[in-house]
Amino acid sequence: MEPVTNILIAVVKQAGEGDEKAQNLLYRQYAKAMFNICMRMAANRQDAEDLLQESFVLAFKNLKQLKQEVNFGGWLKRIVINECVRYSKKKVHWKELEEHHYELPENDQAEWIMEISFERVNEEIKKLPQACRTVFNLYALEDYSHKEIAGTLGISESTSKSQYHRARQLLKERILKPQING
Repeated sequence: MEPVTNILIAVVKQAGEGDEKAQNLLYRQYAKAMFNICMRMAANRQDAEDLLQESFVLAFKNLKQLKQEVNFGGWLKRIVINECVRYSKKKVHWKELEEHHYELPENDQAEWIMEISFERVNEEIKKLPQACRTVFNLYALEDYSHKEIAGTLGISESTSKSQYHRARQLLKERILKPQING
């Protein structure tokens, strides 16, 4: 094993034993990346900070359940995403969305998004309605399938697909509209 891997394993073990310095080290190492996930999902700083804090508390509380310390980053990311999904379930009346379906036009090509800066796309993602933002983030950025999203959120696969298509359409309209008129 590489020295960095050995250090990570040692720090995770110490953190699991309640060592505050080790926990602080892990927090500093992973907080920024996890905060970015929280911001994409919650879209406001206060809720994102709360989600991040709750996720780390939950992770440190359950650290003994982690079977391989080297997998800490992926395990923590799963906790963060689960906390964000829990947040989304509180904010969205998912059953009401089961009745509404959105489709992308047949000729919609995704190439337009490749020419836009990630920062701009990320800003527009934050402005999406909570339901389609959640599905978009899980599908496009966290690599969940629509089946996994449906199971996680307690919705149908068609609702997941519909919310994803709605998100893409809204992003396209919001990002390209200024360029067309400008």
